[in-house]
Amino acid sequence: MKKRKNLDGADVKWGKHTVIFLQFASWEHEGRVIKTMKSMLLFLILLGVVSGRRSQLLQGLPATSTVEENSAAGVAVYNFSVTLSPLASEGVAIINSNPLTEAFAIESKGGLEFRVITTGNPILDYETMPKRFDLQIFVEDTTGRTDLKILTIHVTDKNEHPVFRGNMAIETVMIYVREGTPPERIYQVVAADPENAKLKYSLLPATAPFLIRESGAIFSTKEFDYEKDPHSYFLNITVTDPDGLNSTRTVNINIVNINDERPYFITKQRIYRIPEEQSPGTSVANITAKDPDDGDSPSRLFYSIQSSDRRFAINPATGELQVAGRIDRDALPLRLHPNISMVVRVEDSPSSGRAREMEITIVIEDVNDNPPECNPSAFRKEANENTAPGTFLVDLRNYCKDIDADPSNNQFIFTGLSGFGSNNFALESTGRLVMTGTIALENTANPGVEVYTLTARVQDIAHPNYSNIIYIYIRIKPVNEFFPVFQNLSYVFSVSEITKVGSSIGRVHAIDKDWPPNVITYSIVAGAGTRDYTNIFWISPMKGDVRILARLDYETTQKHIFTVQASNQEKSTTASVTVNVLEVNDEEPVCSPNFFSLQIPVNLAVGTNINGFRIECQDRDSDPRSFRYFINEGNENSHFTFSPSAGSNTSRLILTSRFDYESGLDTNWVYSLRVHITDDNLVSARDKTTHLTKTGTVTLNIRVIPNPTTATTTTPGFTVVTRRENLYSPSAWYVPFVVTLGALLLLGLLGHLGLLLLTRIRSCCPPAGKARSTSLINAPEKKKPKKEVAVTMTKLNTIFDGEARDPVTGRVYEFNTRSGARRWKKSNEPLQPMLAVQVMSSATEHSGQGVDGAEAPSRENPSEKRKELTAATKPAAKPSAGQSETSGQAGLRVQKKKEESEDGGLSSPAP
Repeated sequence: MKKRKNLDGADVKWGKHTVIFLQFASWEHEGRVIKTMKSMLLFLILLGVVSGRRSQLLQGLPATSTVEENSAAGVAVYNFSVTLSPLASEGVAIINSNPLTEAFAIESKGGLEFRVITTGNPILDYETMPKRFDLQIFVEDTTGRTDLKILTIHVTDKNEHPVFRGNMAIETVMIYVREGTPPERIYQVVAADPENAKLKYSLLPATAPFLIRESGAIFSTKEFDYEKDPHSYFLNITVTDPDGLNSTRTVNINIVNINDERPYFITKQRIYRIPEEQSPGTSVANITAKDPDDGDSPSRLFYSIQSSDRRFAINPATGELQVAGRIDRDALPLRLHPNISMVVRVEDSPSSGRAREMEITIVIEDVNDNPPECNPSAFRKEANENTAPGTFLVDLRNYCKDIDADPSNNQFIFTGLSGFGSNNFALESTGRLVMTGTIALENTANPGVEVYTLTARVQDIAHPNYSNIIYIYIRIKPVNEFFPVFQNLSYVFSVSEITKVGSSIGRVHAIDKDWPPNVITYSIVAGAGTRDYTNIFWISPMKGDVRILARLDYETTQKHIFTVQASNQEKSTTASVTVNVLEVNDEEPVCSPNFFSLQIPVNLAVGTNINGFRIECQDRDSDPRSFRYFINEGNENSHFTFSPSAGSNTSRLILTSRFDYESGLDTNWVYSLRVHITDDNLVSARDKTTHLTKTGTVTLNIRVIPNPTTATTTTPGFTVVTRRENLYSPSAWYVPFVVTLGALLLLGLLGHLGLLLLTRIRSCCPPAGKARSTSLINAPEKKKPKKEVAVTMTKLNTIFDGEARDPVTGRVYEFNTRSGARRWKKSNEPLQPMLAVQVMSSATEHSGQGVDGAEAPSRENPSEKRKELTAATKPAAKPSAGQSETSGQAGLRVQKKKEESEDGGLSSPAP
């Protein structure tokens, strides 16, 4: 026997027939899946009951009972008992109800007595729930006997209290009414009776200025004034059904204050005085106002300044007027009008509220807050070094002022003149500055100061005696009293004639005794030129540095003399400058002729003066004995030399070795000789590093003339005329290469086709070939062998046995593979006679030339073809007009057609 818990927690004993109990969910939340599972469970239980031993164990069932709606949990609905064997209370259970519910349960009363009670979950409601429930009660004893009976329960109606709907059902309703609102409906009470009876509404206290209608609408009965009437009302709303059952809820009605009163100012003062230059944030006045709408609560007013003056600001919450920016009484417009007027506005809301305005005036008082100032603050004056004592220099008052507005605050004086050399000057209190002594800059007792820096003070007379420092710079202008003096009366410079243009060759210097020394400028006032150059020398205006502007030439001028001047703008003096030019070897040997062309025979004897050529050289700064002659370039294999090679101003060109062109030693027929003539023959090797060497140059072109030669050209048996119409550039190397390669391929192909053709002719038509030969020659006994004809044909180097296309023009040309002869292919050239085919076929057979000989006749002109045909077949003659065509001729014509069909155009005969 197994035990399980039933719905209310009691143990249930199970026998051999097992019954499964499930706790059902509330009928209000069951879904389709739960209903399906319960139906299956019920089917299993019923199946077990039927199949078991059914007995009458339940007493008092089936039965019908009633229960009142809204019954609490534990209310007894019906009592029944179980008979026979002892049975624990856990063995009785409600296994199903229709409709499904958990509102009922079985409770044991002791022994075999049981009762059905309410569970309170859910609470029975006559208006919203089913009014009848069929409970299936199941019992099983210890022997396995079972019983199942139905208890029907009817739910009875009960009169219930009315209920409020909406917000009043869960909380106290807050209603807001604006003051000044005329009487109107302010709220709608919604209530309902569970039995749908007509309800009656009432309102307490009855003295309140509100009423409620039969429909539940609450109305106000007066126009409220927030400042006079109460600010809130609490109303008790009662709803009653016909049996006297009622429900009550509270409604809180609040009167909303609106802005309907203008604020007013409490402050009466309208004029305020403050000194200028108050720091920002300084309080000027406290403007206060009051709003009747506020009552006893703190005022919520907003203050503002209506003018655009940024020098003042007002606290929008407290009304405190403060300084917001700098207030300068000494600046316009306050300097002329020191009063500031502004309008203060107070309103009871930031915008669109009720407001009131008040005008106030603020008087700005002047204080001594500005020191006297001078513009400029630094004065610069000049005085000559010989200025007399007592000379007036400057009146400082004309440049100084005090900007304070009140006259008592803008008066000032000058004091405290100080600085090095201030004893030479005096400053009066009114601001006049005068000289008291004489200053000489050249005086050794004087420190030589050119600028005196003095300081003075300009000061307020009124307290607190503000002051400023004035700087006075007195520049003592020097007077030009002395002439400049050169350190030397004359200057001598020695310079090499090869000195580079622009080089410095010396320097002149002059001094001035004035203090400070005057700026001295230098210039060339005379000389410094020649016949060819206007200015050979240049002098630096500031430094006196002498430079050369043109190349010096010892051979032309050995000495230059010119005059320089030193000037201090007002006074000037001069000095003489001599420049000695030092000789240097700077001239090249000049030879005549410096260019010449010569022609010599190839077999000219060694040691011969070539064409009697001789050069003559001159050097302006070197002895002729210093000349040396040597060929620097172009003397291949050293065929040429000069004699004498040194120590003379003349020399001859000599052939030193023979030309050898046959062995290939010499290949150049034109010689371009570059001859150098130097003037260092007398300079020792030790001195060459320090002495200059100049070289002259002569260019000679020598052409070697070969011996005259003759060449005889013969052509056996005939004359070949070649006409070339196309010229190839050496840069187009690929043209002959491509042509040669194509010709070789074509010759190979034609040879192969010729062999095939020859084999076919010999195998198929030997008699026809004999007849054709006899017919063409017309004299069989005198016909020459074919081998002789083939030999004659192969010797002709004018046969064009190949074709190619010119890559430049695109035209087709013919060429001879042996001699290289070429010609343009003519488009209107007729076909060769049939004899040429026969002859070339025989030639191929006997000489092995292939197709080369067969195609060559087909590409020649008709006249040339006739000539060759006559030369090859001298005994042959054409048939007479009346002679019929022989079988050989017919066979030749057939054989020709076969060859054309078999070749398929590979031999490319001319059209």
